[in-house]
Amino acid sequence: MTRGGRPRRPPRRTAPDETAAVRAEAAPAAATPAAASAVAPAPPGPLAADPGVLDQLATMVALADADGRCLFANAALEDRTGVARRALQRGLVSELLADPRAMARTLRAVAAAEVASSRFDAVLQRAPSFGPGHAELPVHVIVSPTDWPGCVMVEMIEIEQQTRADREARALDQARAGKELLRNLAHEIKNPLGGIRGAAQLLEMELGDRALAEYTRVIVHEADRLHALVDRLLAPHRRPQVVGDVNIHEICERVRALVLAEYPRGLRIVRDYDVSIPEFRGDRGQLIQAVLNIVRNATQALAAPGAPPVGGRIDRGDAEIVLRTRIARQVTVGRQRYRLALDLQVQDNGPGVPEAIRDRIFAPLVSGHDGGTGLGLTLAQNFVQQHMGTIECDSVPGRTVFRIVIPLP
Repeated sequence: MTRGGRPRRPPRRTAPDETAAVRAEAAPAAATPAAASAVAPAPPGPLAADPGVLDQLATMVALADADGRCLFANAALEDRTGVARRALQRGLVSELLADPRAMARTLRAVAAAEVASSRFDAVLQRAPSFGPGHAELPVHVIVSPTDWPGCVMVEMIEIEQQTRADREARALDQARAGKELLRNLAHEIKNPLGGIRGAAQLLEMELGDRALAEYTRVIVHEADRLHALVDRLLAPHRRPQVVGDVNIHEICERVRALVLAEYPRGLRIVRDYDVSIPEFRGDRGQLIQAVLNIVRNATQALAAPGAPPVGGRIDRGDAEIVLRTRIARQVTVGRQRYRLALDLQVQDNGPGVPEAIRDRIFAPLVSGHDGGTGLGLTLAQNFVQQHMGTIECDSVPGRTVFRIVIPLP
C-alpha cells in the first residue's frame, strides 16, 4: 500500500528514461521492513528498499547514506559490476568508481541539501572476471535526494547503453521507412509495366511482319520478368508469421548445410554452440532466411577479390565463418528489460563492411557488393524485429560480427 492508502501498482519493465517515474513508486515502497529483510539485514537508518520495483530498472541503482555506505543495490548494478548484492551492501558506493572523490563529495552535498541533484561522468570499476579491457565501464552518474533525510539515490547509466538504445530506435524507424519505400516502389513500377505490356501486345496484333513481332515479344517478356521481381521483393513483407517451437541450433545447421553446398571448398564454418539454450516461440522460416541472408552476405565478402590478407579468402582457402550462440542475461532491447535473451553471432574474417555504408548497412537498396540488391540485410533486420529482437554489426578489416539478440521466455 502507498502512503495514501491506494494499492501499489504491479512492477513493470522500465526504460532508462523512465527512472524518475519509478523513483516515485520506489520511495514509499521502501518503507516496508519485510521487503528489506528478504534482501539483506535491515540497514541502519530509516531505509528499507523493495527490490520488486528497483530491480526492474535497466539502469544501475544504489541507495546510500550521507557517508556513502550502500544501503541497497539493484539487480542491474549487481550484474554489471559482477559483485554480489550482499557484498555491495557492505561497502561504500564511491568505491565502485575509479575516482571515488567526486562521488563522495556529491553524496555529502545532496544529503545535506546543498544541491538539489548532481550529474557527472565517471568510470565504474568491475570485477576482474570481465577480462582485460572490460574491467572499466564509462557511466553517467545521477545523484538525487529521496524522501528519507540523509539518504540519496545513485543512478548509473552506461554511456554505451544510451547510445545503443538510440541506435535501436533509429534502426526501427529505418526498417519502417524501408518497408514503406518498397511498397511505394512496387506501386510506381507495376503500373507503368502493365501499360507497357498491354501496349506491346496490341502492337503485336497490328504488325504484319513476323520479324517485327519478335521485338514486341521481348518487351512483353521483360515486363513480366520485372513484375515477378517486384513480387519477389515484396513477398517476405506480405507473408504472415507461422509461429511454432524453434531450436536455434537446427536453424544454424540448416544454414550451414546450404552455404557449404554452395562453397564446398575454401570455406570453413565453425560451430560454437551453447547447447543449453532452450527452444522458443518463433517463425522458423523467417529466422532461417534472416540467418541465411547474413551468412551469404559474409560469403560474398569472403569471395570478393581484394588486397591480402583479407581479400579473396575463399579462393585462397582460408575463409572462415563462426556461428556462435550464447545466453545473454539482463539485456535491454527496445528500451525494455529482459532477464534472458538469445545471443547469436555470425563472425567472418573477411575485409569488413566498407566504411562508406557502415552506418546504413541495413537500409534498403544499400549494398557493398557488385550486382547486389541491397535487400538481404534489410529483410534479416525486419524478420528479427518481428521476433522483438535486434540486430547489430561490428566490423573492422579481418573481423566482422553480426549479432542477433532475441528475448527468451
